[in-house]
Amino acid sequence: MPAWTLLLIALGVSADAFAVALGKGLHIRRLSARDAGAIAVAFGLFQALMPVLGWLLGSGLRDYITEVDHWVAFALLTLIGAKMLHEALSSQEDREVDEDHIGLRELLVLSVATSIDALAVGISFAFLEVNIAAAALMIGFVTALVSLAGVLIGHRAGTRFRGPAEIAGGLILIAIGVRILLEHLGVW
Repeated sequence: MPAWTLLLIALGVSADAFAVALGKGLHIRRLSARDAGAIAVAFGLFQALMPVLGWLLGSGLRDYITEVDHWVAFALLTLIGAKMLHEALSSQEDREVDEDHIGLRELLVLSVATSIDALAVGISFAFLEVNIAAAALMIGFVTALVSLAGVLIGHRAGTRFRGPAEIAGGLILIAIGVRILLEHLGVW
């Protein structure tokens, strides 16, 4: 898989982390470098670990579904992208209470919640020619940077970028899923 495709996937799966980091930045009254760094590192770390776990799971299934692996990759990426689009387009009120910092428990829960999509992407990687170590590092690094930007932007500017980020991430994942399917069908 080309590096630019991995970068687009990394940006796509990091959109949820960006949106959550944006919201956290908005609701942390006195944002410290420690809190901003903790959000970026935790989100990046979990986003890097989850594709590896998904890849391991998918590798165990590879022999059973090699005939339809491109359909599996297409379906997973399209479902993740559609979920992101649905979340971005559904009107949800912001009811989160402002706080002084982010706690460890909340940070862990948010890290896992924002990285579930990366687990599904990792499953699709098992059916493609992907260097999982390079992919996981790229996803983790991009997510850390995007999350840091999100928390800083959220602290300064508010949530106006949350919806567009999730829409862009969802569309990117759907486009990559379609590309994989078309490649395997010989159309691309």
